[in-house]
Amino acid sequence: MHVKKGETVIVIAGNDKGKVGEISDVYRDAGRLTVKGVNLRWKHKRPSQQNPKGERVQQECSIHHSNVMLYDAELKKGVRKRKAESKR
Repeated sequence: MHVKKGETVIVIAGNDKGKVGEISDVYRDAGRLTVKGVNLRWKHKRPSQQNPKGERVQQECSIHHSNVMLYDAELKKGVRKRKAESKR
């Protein structure tokens, strides 16, 4: 995967195109990641003894890694990261 946890990325495809955020979780086996403030969905919580009314909370859902690009704050746009050349 071309990005790691803690890096700042920009979304290049989907409903949140153009949003910038930090990666909070990476799921390598599924090829997905979670970005702070991106792809928010409403989760309906069932009433319980601690919370008898129940509630609606917004949570971040994962997006595919191909829909994000590393973000450069100086250039204020997405950039490509080159792989390190292997020593032969």
